[in-house]
Amino acid sequence: MKRILLVVAYDGTNYCGWQVQKNGETIEGVLNRELSALFGEEIQVIGASRTDSGVHALGNVAVFDTCARMPAEKLSYALNSRLPEDIRIQRSLEVEADFHPRKCACTKYYEYRILNREFELPSQRLNTYFYRRPLDVERMRTACPYFLGEHDFKSFCSIHTQAETTVRTIYRLEVKQEGDLIRISVLGNGFLYNMVRIIAGTLIQIGGGLREPEEVPAMLEALDRQAAGPTAPAKGLTLVGMEYGFPDTVHSVTSITLHDAQKS
Repeated sequence: MKRILLVVAYDGTNYCGWQVQKNGETIEGVLNRELSALFGEEIQVIGASRTDSGVHALGNVAVFDTCARMPAEKLSYALNSRLPEDIRIQRSLEVEADFHPRKCACTKYYEYRILNREFELPSQRLNTYFYRRPLDVERMRTACPYFLGEHDFKSFCSIHTQAETTVRTIYRLEVKQEGDLIRISVLGNGFLYNMVRIIAGTLIQIGGGLREPEEVPAMLEALDRQAAGPTAPAKGLTLVGMEYGFPDTVHSVTSITLHDAQKS
């Protein structure tokens, strides 16, 4: 028996999120089905991030156990030939048997995309949130430092969260503008249910002049979901990648670095 790690990219438009559900197709469900058929044994993957319906990923991580003899690095080619075109394995490798993608220390990198212009662009309709009213990017940037560091983010997560603690650490939060496209990039040690989308929704309100940047500390201190902004639509959110290691080593995490978790 060996444990295989997959780096998974997907367009979440046509899926009911990552986690298996009874009444809809999911990323996890597709992987379980195709891996089981490929190896002729029941396979159940364990995902690092259980993304919501409509959320995308460039580098989510999953592991599974198998008795198959196929070399781990060849698995990505075999599996990709069976997967639908909106799911692709970016990397496959063998890891230690006790490596767990949700229990090992990890830095995650998300990006939220906003198309801020008068009319929509069809080519960006699936992975970008269209917002017609003008946004002041400088106001959004002014709010970013208030989120940095360790905080209780109870105001910035869904009331349905099942997390044991709502304390998280954000290492970096940036707002960049490229023409009509605004990118909100956030790097942290973990994120609560809907946390990034609520941060994005709050920054959009600030950029639109509906809230002040200086209100963010009070939002955090309130520990009340009603104190923060709305939850931005899922389609603008992409899990760019994750790094298993120390946050000061993270520069580009579109692919995974396993450090001590990788089997020597």
